[in-house]
Amino acid sequence: MGYLTTHKITKLFRIRGGVHPDDCKTLSASQPIEDLPMPDLLHIPLQQHIGAAAKPAVKRGDRVLKGQLLANSQGMISAPVHAPTSGRIVGVGHYPAHHASGLSVHTITLQPDGKDEWVDLNPVADPFALEPAEIAARVAAAGIVGMGGATFPSAVKLNLRNRYALHTLVINGAECEPYLTCDDRLMREQAVETIDGIRIMAYALGVENIAIGIENNKPEAQAAMRAAAKDFPNIQVIGLPMRYPMGSEKHLVQTLTGLETPARGLTADIGIVVHNPATALAVHEALRAGKPLISRVVTVSGGAVSQPRNLRVLLGTKVQTLIDHCGGFREEPARLISGGPMMGNLLPDTRVPTVKGGNGVLALTAKEVSENQESPCIRCASCVQACPCGLLPLEMAANARAGNLDAVTKLGLLDCIACGSCSYVCPSHIPLVQYFNYAKGELANRQRAKHKQDETKRLIELRNARMEALARAKKEAMERRKREAAAKKAAAAKKAEGASA
Repeated sequence: MGYLTTHKITKLFRIRGGVHPDDCKTLSASQPIEDLPMPDLLHIPLQQHIGAAAKPAVKRGDRVLKGQLLANSQGMISAPVHAPTSGRIVGVGHYPAHHASGLSVHTITLQPDGKDEWVDLNPVADPFALEPAEIAARVAAAGIVGMGGATFPSAVKLNLRNRYALHTLVINGAECEPYLTCDDRLMREQAVETIDGIRIMAYALGVENIAIGIENNKPEAQAAMRAAAKDFPNIQVIGLPMRYPMGSEKHLVQTLTGLETPARGLTADIGIVVHNPATALAVHEALRAGKPLISRVVTVSGGAVSQPRNLRVLLGTKVQTLIDHCGGFREEPARLISGGPMMGNLLPDTRVPTVKGGNGVLALTAKEVSENQESPCIRCASCVQACPCGLLPLEMAANARAGNLDAVTKLGLLDCIACGSCSYVCPSHIPLVQYFNYAKGELANRQRAKHKQDETKRLIELRNARMEALARAKKEAMERRKREAAAKKAAAAKKAEGASA
């Protein structure tokens, strides 16, 4: 294909399915990024990423500086956590999570001292003089994760060069979820820094080709990124059609290149790595300024918000603080969501803290939320046409309701990206994606139970082997003692016989 030989994208490819929801971006798109004032307390969860939770490196009563390490990463798939400002640690315990469950998670509570005093930083004058492995190590030490919401540790992705033949870095600037405009504003206002971070990531990956995909409802962001990239001929800024879920990395890659990612595979399998613009900016700050990831831009929007805004927020700031800065609620929200309305998670209340993957806080009114009662499926197949993964949502949901997980899995449950397109178009208002998420949870529970069963069986077998070995050792020792006793007895008898002679 021409793309692979010329390293230039000259055409776009149509993806299957998708929907066209009202993007509702005008509520906040015109609002420049504001720095949220310092809160009174910061509740910093130790797991703001996919993988193992970080392990506390401080204790209650410690004074810490801005950017100081608060918790160490644990294992390869993990990320450290740093102090968003200077102050005193007033708690190392549990606090409600930024999650629909509202369950408490390990959290460090920091009381700011108002000095905002930085720890000694270690910036790099020329990141391109470093070895790629050193860049990945610095990104890991800075606690950078996927800022588009996936929260996968970014350094792990940068090290994919060791396992795959990579040729392209794709930057996902689609931001296709309704209401969200934080990436749009970031690309408009900090395009030069974002492009620098993109170039650093491309260098670390060992790729020359860079494609930045931005939906066509963000012309200012497209123009700003093109201007910032004008001196780098290997960077293309490409306008994308406005079609949800264009921000799904596999569908974005297919749109740009025509290449399909293997089922349950990675885009790296076809030589492509995908990152987010906010992640690129965090990489720029980590390398050029030595700063860890301690804040992020959050869109606060929805019909219930008095003054929708884009805010740069210290991690650990309570959601209520963001809402208060936006003038509070104009009416009681019918639904409070973290992220976008299609794939975001319900928030239990406004006490929960801002986290690395939280790109939006939406307070939606009853008019904005569909509360229609579910009715029987009319077999219209609208969900089949809308599914971007080519699945059969109506059949999957029927099997999920019946508890037939094997059938749901065979129908492609693990290929479902939970984008919600099927639920959006369903005239019967069936919450299809909720059935799929339930099925995925049940499947994970079964796998954990099977793993526990297998592990228990393995431990029992090891114990039995140890007991058998111990029994054999005891038997051999007893037999050895018997032989030694018999030998001594025979020697004594022989000696006695010799003496009597």
